[in-house]
Amino acid sequence: MADSSRKIRSVTPSRDLDISLIMEDLVAEVLQGSVRAMARLIAVVENEDPRSFEFLGSIYPHTGRAHVLGITGSPGTGKSTLTDKITSVLRRQEKTVGVVAVDPSSPFTGGALLGDRIRMQRASGDPDVFIRSMATRGNLGGLARTTADVIKIMDGFGKDWVIVETVGVGQDEVEIAKTADTTIVVLAPGLGDAIQSMKAGVMEIADLYVINKADRSGADALVTEVRIRVEQDAQIKKAAWRAPVLKTVAVEDQGTEPLLEAIESHRSFLEESGRLKKVRREKTRQETLSLLKEEISRNVLEKILGNGRFDDLIDDIIAHRKDPYTSVKEIVGTIFPDEE
Repeated sequence: MADSSRKIRSVTPSRDLDISLIMEDLVAEVLQGSVRAMARLIAVVENEDPRSFEFLGSIYPHTGRAHVLGITGSPGTGKSTLTDKITSVLRRQEKTVGVVAVDPSSPFTGGALLGDRIRMQRASGDPDVFIRSMATRGNLGGLARTTADVIKIMDGFGKDWVIVETVGVGQDEVEIAKTADTTIVVLAPGLGDAIQSMKAGVMEIADLYVINKADRSGADALVTEVRIRVEQDAQIKKAAWRAPVLKTVAVEDQGTEPLLEAIESHRSFLEESGRLKKVRREKTRQETLSLLKEEISRNVLEKILGNGRFDDLIDDIIAHRKDPYTSVKEIVGTIFPDEE
């Protein structure tokens, strides 16, 4: 392993001579349990290296073992602290954990602000816990564009659990439901948006609800309101799983173990009912469609922008010699001609 580590340290992005061979070695070392190799491979994927597809393809056959737990909710609900406490309980059970903490992008550098990693200091010192902060880089829905890829790398590495904490930007963080096996929606009393959020899409994706900061005034009333909503939805949808509503005070480590028991109950429900395969099939379908759209878009734009004619077209549109609507249809027609 020492020789491999020296080889990894010698990698520089400007050297293309042996980079493919080195990256193949990097994938192999991830599968063998090298934390350093995992960190390097995640960086390659986050930077959208053109070879990412190849490397992720090598990782993919080794995925599917980790249970992916999504934690979402509005800012100020204590998601990071809750993630830290859940991680601690899993570690006491001798489970290995990967954490993907999606942070807001810096408006100046585009990088992650790393606030979540700071709030998870206890977990970050554990060699069997790997925390990766990711910048959204303008991506909507509470996740970064490459979050699903990073999950696969952690899964292929051998993590038992991968916890994904969304950025916490508001009520539209529904992308996590397409990524996680179990999704937790975290609410807290006294934030002023609890009732409003119950009408939003984020309340429709929860497998479990957590009322965090339950030592505050209004916690019991919020629990009651959420439970009423859950009962109403269960009757309308005739759902086989009725999402439990639990109270925690994460900063005091109160209610964390019962929460993990509820998470395990949901996992058992998915496995025993056969829904886990259905959920993962739908996730795979959505992800493959997304990848397909991105690849088609990239290839099409390369063809359109590569010959320099697009700028001439813009000049014609500005001069009103052409209109943008007809022009777009003509461009698409040249790339995807109708079959005779």
